[in-house]
Amino acid sequence: MEHEKKKVLVVEDDNEVRSMLSDYLTFLGYQTDTAEDGLEGLNRIKEAHYDLVITDIAMPYVSGIGIISILKKDYPDIPVIAITGYGYHAEELAQEKNADFIMGKPFDVQKLKEAIKKLLPS
Repeated sequence: MEHEKKKVLVVEDDNEVRSMLSDYLTFLGYQTDTAEDGLEGLNRIKEAHYDLVITDIAMPYVSGIGIISILKKDYPDIPVIAITGYGYHAEELAQEKNADFIMGKPFDVQKLKEAIKKLLPS
């Protein structure tokens, strides 16, 4: 692909969704790291630079809403895609915390690809 191996962190507690997202992003040419809960995600963010974070909303220890809040306060240049299976209320919360893009589960990988391209131009 044309981009310079942008680095994406996927924070998702569902193993299958986390693996699918990681595999798909790798297929698109991105370098990916994963975290299985919000606390692990925050630790990874503190340890490395990411060009994009994709986070589930409902997770143990630290929610996706908590991750978005911290990212927007401490790392405002990192865009965030929030994904949720909990419908409108969770989407409202993510929007309130300034997620850059919000997707419901199950999500369309083509829409995800388009969102990533908008947030990470080549």
